[in-house]
Amino acid sequence: MAAADTEKKLTNLRSAVSALTQISDNEKSGFISLVSRYLRTRILSGRSDGMNRESYLVSEINKSYPVSAYRLISGEAQHVEWSKIQTPTDKVVVPYDTLASVSEDATKSLLDQLVVLKLNGGLGTTMGCTGPKSVIEVRNGLTFLDLIVIQIESLNKKYGCNVPLLLMNSFNTHDDTQKILEKYAKSKIDIMTFNQSQYPRLVADEYLPLPSKGETGKDGWYPPGHGDVFPSLMNSGKLDELISKGKKYVFVANSDNLGAVVDLKILNHLIQNKNEYCMEVTPKTLADVKGGTLISYNGKVQLLEIAQVPDQHVNEFKSIDKFKIFNTNNLWLNLSAVRRLVEAQALKMEIIPNPKEVNGVKVLQLETAAGAAIRKKKIDIIVALDYDNTFAYTTVLCSDQFFDNAIGINVPRSRFLPVKASSDLLLVQSDLYTEKDGQVIRNPARTNPDNPSIELGPEFKKVGDFLKRFKSIPSIIELDSLKVSGDVWFGASVVLKGKVVVAAKSGEKLEIPDKSVLQNKVISSLLTLLTHFMETVRICGTPRLISKRALEERRGFQHI
Repeated sequence: MAAADTEKKLTNLRSAVSALTQISDNEKSGFISLVSRYLRTRILSGRSDGMNRESYLVSEINKSYPVSAYRLISGEAQHVEWSKIQTPTDKVVVPYDTLASVSEDATKSLLDQLVVLKLNGGLGTTMGCTGPKSVIEVRNGLTFLDLIVIQIESLNKKYGCNVPLLLMNSFNTHDDTQKILEKYAKSKIDIMTFNQSQYPRLVADEYLPLPSKGETGKDGWYPPGHGDVFPSLMNSGKLDELISKGKKYVFVANSDNLGAVVDLKILNHLIQNKNEYCMEVTPKTLADVKGGTLISYNGKVQLLEIAQVPDQHVNEFKSIDKFKIFNTNNLWLNLSAVRRLVEAQALKMEIIPNPKEVNGVKVLQLETAAGAAIRKKKIDIIVALDYDNTFAYTTVLCSDQFFDNAIGINVPRSRFLPVKASSDLLLVQSDLYTEKDGQVIRNPARTNPDNPSIELGPEFKKVGDFLKRFKSIPSIIELDSLKVSGDVWFGASVVLKGKVVVAAKSGEKLEIPDKSVLQNKVISSLLTLLTHFMETVRICGTPRLISKRALEERRGFQHI
């Protein structure tokens, strides 16, 4: 994409965005800045082989601009130089078990410096629910939000502190969340909300906002990812308000991660070591092979996402032998540092283009991720030109980090317990977990350190269908794996052990009887179900099918 074409697109975009009345001036300027960075970065992707990025940029600008100066700010290049990747040391990715314990006397003063922020912008549509995902019931009739409120209430009551709860909503969840929060009016915690930015989707071939093309409803807009938490927290006024109240750190986590609870050892470590940013990472399993990981790159800790990996190294990136940890999206941030960096407009994280289609129109969403702010190289290429279009000079400025003393902490897997699908819901509703003071805690009766692998078919995808197909949630303490497909229904008090597969054939309904015990079984038809649960006996000389359980309770039958 030529520089002249880029500037023409940006001029048209600025004009169209200025006419939008649904969003604030801060949102307009933030959106224009995001699109500008994206388009100008794309200039560099078109350079000829053998021409470095600086030379290519100068050549493009010299073709088009009789101006005195031009400034390009880009994110770091997509791909990394693979040979420079190293495993981070324990100094930058700190093992959790090396963190110091916190005395009872120090606890209150630590907690009084803390704010808990939950990302509450997502809807429950992928699980068949309407409204915010945080209001899905996950255990004993309690929703994600119920559990979060109970957790913080318990902390405040136990230690006599004042930890507030902050919810970052999106325009999709704001109205419903405000109504839901009425139920907590008598709770003993401060609950505050703010909205992340609302950006217009871009018409892909024109780079114009979709709302300006007639799409005036919600489909014309999108929330630009959780990397938007930094400017939105500032623009809402909440950041200044919290700092004025003596708050120093904010713990940020997804509202659907049941393992993301306040941890005093982490908070204490950050305060003692003046770490402005902390990302929690945890050991990777085969289910997490695409998740971003922390690496040491040019002597700095950095988040490596799969999109940055050269094609020939993707399988190596997915290996749990070389890249052993991944990002949980549990983040700890120093509030004053956030303010400093937002005011300086320094947080220019890598842009994630997300193509979609809305009512037949191809659109583009540009998003950022909060995890990319751990430490990043930012390159400012400043090219100055004379009025007669003669090149004068060029300067490349590099800044190698955003937050001071940014670190990762390698935390136990228990701090990553997201509920993204009905299979996760089965795990957390089962006897594999218990709940105390809003925290979902793993049952110590489970001897296997790993959770069972669970695959439920599309018949279980929606929460309503999932709940109807279980009279009660089975016991899975001794389960290794479960795979269910087809029209399957579970009775009450079912016990699953080992490796279990239940697969109903097309047009066939399989009902697992009450109090059944399935251990290392494959149930693939009504016949195999009957074989497992029934036995043929003679009653008064006549062959009859009778359940094995009933057979155990009765005596005197003659087996065939």
